[in-house]
Amino acid sequence: MEEIREDNNKKINRKNSRLSIWLPVIIAVSISAGIWIGNHYKTFGTGRGKLSYGENKINAVLDNINRKYVDTVDMQKLIEGTIPKIFSELDPHSVYIPAEEALAVNEELEGSFSGIGVSFNMQTDTILVISVVPGGPSEKAGIMAFDRIITINDSVFAGKEIKDREVMKVLRGAKNSTVKLGVKRGNNPELIYFDVTRGDVPVNSVDAFYQVTPGIGYIKISKFGRNTYREFLMAIATLKSQGDEALIIDLRGNTGGYMDAAIYMVNEFLPKDRLILYTEGKAFPREDAYSNGTGTCQQTPLIVLTDESSASASEIFAGAIQDNDRGTIIGRRTFGKGLVQSPIILSDGSQIRLTVARYYVPSGRSIQKEYILGNNEEYEMDIYNRYMHGDFFSEDSIKLDDLPVFHTSIGRTVYSGGGIMPDIFIPRDTVGYSSYFANVINSGVLYRYAVEYSDHNYAKLSSFASADELYDYLKKQNTLNDFTNFAAQHGIKKRMSLIEISGSLIERQIHSHIVRNIFDENGFYKVFQETDPVILKGVEIIKEGKSFPTLNNE
Repeated sequence: MEEIREDNNKKINRKNSRLSIWLPVIIAVSISAGIWIGNHYKTFGTGRGKLSYGENKINAVLDNINRKYVDTVDMQKLIEGTIPKIFSELDPHSVYIPAEEALAVNEELEGSFSGIGVSFNMQTDTILVISVVPGGPSEKAGIMAFDRIITINDSVFAGKEIKDREVMKVLRGAKNSTVKLGVKRGNNPELIYFDVTRGDVPVNSVDAFYQVTPGIGYIKISKFGRNTYREFLMAIATLKSQGDEALIIDLRGNTGGYMDAAIYMVNEFLPKDRLILYTEGKAFPREDAYSNGTGTCQQTPLIVLTDESSASASEIFAGAIQDNDRGTIIGRRTFGKGLVQSPIILSDGSQIRLTVARYYVPSGRSIQKEYILGNNEEYEMDIYNRYMHGDFFSEDSIKLDDLPVFHTSIGRTVYSGGGIMPDIFIPRDTVGYSSYFANVINSGVLYRYAVEYSDHNYAKLSSFASADELYDYLKKQNTLNDFTNFAAQHGIKKRMSLIEISGSLIERQIHSHIVRNIFDENGFYKVFQETDPVILKGVEIIKEGKSFPTLNNE
């Protein structure tokens, strides 16, 4: 994955959201952006034909401007600026995607792109390879982790200011095309040259899966893409082979994606003929989705983790599990998006994703929170308002009195119109928070330190056989003191009283990033979430035999 530093940092920031002290307004904006990229949709009918317009007022206005306006007008630019304004008068999730952005937007969900298959970071004006996709083009050519790419197609890409996106643009390209890389490896003064043939590079949506404790497997899903269901089945098979008989599925921070992927995943847990959801709209008659009884996990104890960033297809999954009383939902109230978008491709490659229906989970409730046509700004501020109201920290702050009441299959009370309320509320974790912690996270200096530490100590760190062995080693090193000195050199003053408060949290984050650099996402999450109270609660519920809800547990 040619994951540029900007993309990598966004990904890291999402993973750190539980622990960092971001301003709530940034949370609201990021969720809206994530949903804009990952809006789940189900194609009704063909839905992909070119649009054709008859004579109408808009065409007449544009035609008059083009023919009669006093100055020459760039009509294409005018049209591109007008269409988003039209969509801004609709619901918050109907969007227009310009042609030049459509490919990048779709890659997030389609599951692959054509490139060389590396993750990199711009380290002191040099492209530093952090990891190489197993079996990908770069690994086949001989590129290794912590190689430095100095030249690309005989052009120097080191020692000067180069934007990350420029590097990504050069490394990506048409499938089966070739890019020549000049690489500096270790202390070798001579460049090594590789011809890398670009190929399909996977974009994974199952970020990690591992055994959180004997008998209990954990699966982290970041979005619902084209390959999510296949990745999910592979994760389940691996965990079962390790003896895991219960599952924790983590949908925190998952802003959605394809509706069908969520339906297929729910089907794995339900007996035959259980309603998963239905969709209905003005021009689209009701469509029901039922389980077919072929699921491989129908008796598997199940916990689903959610938070305020869980949206769209995430809410389909959580809502179907909750309404069928199939598992326990733990965490915080979800985002509240229950609108279905249909993709329509225009003749120039641009797209519109038009809201055509609402979806309803089995009890009949809609998850969609209230919105006013054309007032997207207020809608986007909802997460900020929920934060300010205390919804992230106290279950009592969430007002349910005015929401319509529905009931699950066994009669438990659930609510409509504002996301999925968890069965067990866990407040946002603030243990170890301080202003010093906020500075080192938001400045990116912690991530930079982890990269440099991994680079300088790669020979030693890569000698360990497993992520667990590496983590045991790191815990014996004085990385906290080393880091605080590093941070001070980069403008973040040492504040010993605050470091004492946040030390364990900072050190665990450092260790998790180093483990990821040397091993993989599974190692990262296992370390990063070692003391995660939401996961620990899930483990507790499973061990107590309470993952299947009952009326007595309500």
